[in-house]
Parts: sequence; structure tokens; C-alpha cells
Amino acid sequence: MIQSLNSPHVARVKALIGSRGVKERKAAGEFVAEGLQCVREALSATAGPVIETLYLTLNGRAKLEQLLQLPDINCIDVSDEVMQEMSETITPQGILAVCTIPKLAFTSIVLNGARKFIYLAEIQDPGNAGTILRSADAFAMDAVITSPGSVDMYSPKVVRSTAGSLWHIPVFEGVEIQELLKLKLQAFSLGAQGAKELSDYQVIGDCVAIFGNEARGLVTSQQLSEIEVVSIPMPGNAESLNLSAAATIVMYHLSNMPAGQTSFR
Repeated sequence: MIQSLNSPHVARVKALIGSRGVKERKAAGEFVAEGLQCVREALSATAGPVIETLYLTLNGRAKLEQLLQLPDINCIDVSDEVMQEMSETITPQGILAVCTIPKLAFTSIVLNGARKFIYLAEIQDPGNAGTILRSADAFAMDAVITSPGSVDMYSPKVVRSTAGSLWHIPVFEGVEIQELLKLKLQAFSLGAQGAKELSDYQVIGDCVAIFGNEARGLVTSQQLSEIEVVSIPMPGNAESLNLSAAATIVMYHLSNMPAGQTSFR
């Protein structure tokens, strides 16, 4: 059992979640997943990120073993104090994993006439990004794609917000919107002045729903003619919807249309 706060294991985890975490994660090709739900999904999933090292306190091990039999992976017991030092949460659950970031090439996407994608253009809020990915999983989207300048989808806050859905849906990061539209997808974004309401919007073929920055929306250079603008009617008094709430409504609408089957993981 690791009891020293000066252990290289502690330093490794702290580097991945610290202020330079984005750079460290990209360099190492690893990220940290913490908590029972994320680690349970990681151990049960047949695709997505793979656990490289699993750290458990005695309590954490007991919780996990109540749900599943631990596979033959690199599992290290740590003291409660060490877990607290490695954790970003105030009250750690005693379960933390270092996972490999999947190497997915955007060019591996194959269209079939019924694919549905979500594109996040310079989204900054980790909670929004994680919740959108979770909804994308719930409503059977085929992938979540992010632009350069968007929040790191493997940051601790995003990973926690996905509640394990990160292991169920492919993520492609750093894709320019012009590259996305080269796929000849039916593309649409949300806007208060959309020419068509979402309830009347029909998809024919592969499509992508594009969501812009929380404050600015889609910047001018991204307003390409291929992108239709659709509105969500709001008969109540609220001026606008939170980004993740709006995205979830859109995905619910898309889920009522035929969905493709992913084949690029």
C-alpha cells in the first residue's frame, strides 16, 4: 500500500489534473477518472478509454468489489491520505484511475445516411461539455466532435460531468468546422432568429448539430452558408436556455429519427 505523499504515483496523478494538466494529458496520452460511476463504466465498457492504473483505498476497493469482480489490471492500494492528495474532490470516494486517451482519427468516420453528430465550437464550460456528452450518449448520437479552442474533454471536471458516458460514445477533438463540413453533412445550429423551429426541422441523411460558445455563439468566421439556423420556441418568460439544456432538447428531437450504427471505434 502506498502511504507516502511523496510517491511518484501521487506526482503523476497531480500532474494530470494540475494547472498544466492539458499539456500533461496531451503529452502522456492519459487522463484521470475519479469516482465509482466513472471507474465502473471504464471496467465494464468494451470500447473507449482503457484503465492503465487503478488506485483504491480499502473503502474504495470494497465499494467496487460489491458491484463487479476486478479484472486483472494494474491495481494499487493507497492510504486515505494519499487518495486525498491525488483527488480533486473534497470527499474522495477512494476510487481513481489513470486511463489512456483513445487515438481516434476524424478521417475514420464513415457515413451511412443516418449518422447524427454533435459539434462543440469553442465551448468553454466543463460542466456544459460533460453534460452534453452524457446527453449525446443517452440519445444515441454517433459521436461528439469539438473544435480547436474548446474545453479539454478529458479534464477532470468534464470527465466527472459525463457520469461514465465517456466510455460509451467516441470523442474527436480539435476538428476545424471547415473539415467537419467537408463530410457533406446536413448541418444546423441554434439561434433565436432561426428561420425554422426545431419541431418542424427534419433531417434527411447524415447530420450534425452545431453548438457555439456559451457567450458568443458561433463567431462570424464560422457562419458558413451550409449551416442552417433553427430556433427552439420558448413560450415562457426565460430569455434563453443554458447551453447543455438546449443541446439536450435538440438531441431528443434527433433521437426520434433513424440512427446510424457507429463503426469507427
